[in-house]
Parts: sequence; structure tokens; C-alpha cells
Amino acid sequence: MGTCLSKRQHDEEDGEHPVEFAGGNVSLVTTKDIWDQKMSEASREGKIVIANFSATWCGPCRMIAPFFSELSEKYPSLMFLLVDVDELVEFSTSWDIKATPTFFFLKDGQQVDKLVGANKPELQKKVAAAVDSVVPSQK
Repeated sequence: MGTCLSKRQHDEEDGEHPVEFAGGNVSLVTTKDIWDQKMSEASREGKIVIANFSATWCGPCRMIAPFFSELSEKYPSLMFLLVDVDELVEFSTSWDIKATPTFFFLKDGQQVDKLVGANKPELQKKVAAAVDSVVPSQK
């Protein structure tokens, strides 16, 4: 399992944008307003949110991004968000992000679970548990 310790300063601007991170049904959150809109939408629709706090310079983040995207397509009953910790520094700091990637599982805006690191089996397990908690019995 890989993590990157938070790096708050830019060593160099390479012009990269995290668009490659936000494939599938993953929504890229670039402002606090977008975050608030997505949280309201999820609450209205009764969806659990999985927020991936990532960074473009983080190797483990790059490694897990395609898997996160696959999960977003496999589980449309959940809302998948991507937050670039370097684009939303103050917002990310308010979530006490110490390493990337960090995944938060939120229901009605409240944290119900968390995963730090690019651990595919654990992410898969936690996402499946989130789906089960949303749809306890589909017969």
C-alpha cells in the first residue's frame, strides 16, 4: 500500500492537471462551492460519497486513480469525488489530510469511514460495504 506525505509547496509547475484522475463517473471538485453542491446532491439522492483526496505528483495516487474510476462505473449508486490537495489547499487542510491518497466515505456530509493509502483490496472492500449500507436488501 502506498501513500505520499502531503507536500504543500510546489517544487515546479509542470502544467499537469488532474483530469486524467477523474475518469468514469468521478467528479472533479475544484472549488468549495462545487463540493457543497455535490454534498447537497448526494444528501437529496441518499447517496454515500467517496471523496478521494489526491495529488498529481503522488505515485500511489496515479496508480489507484484508474481503479477508483472503475469503481465509480461499477457502483453508480455511490457518488465519487476527486479533490486535488494542491488545488484546494485550505479545504484539504480542513480535512486534516496527512498523506495522499486519502479516501473519505461520507453520508449526509458526515464521515462514516476513511482509508489512507492506495490499497486496492481495502478500497474495494470499503466501497462494497458502502453499497451494502445504501441498498441493504435488493431481492
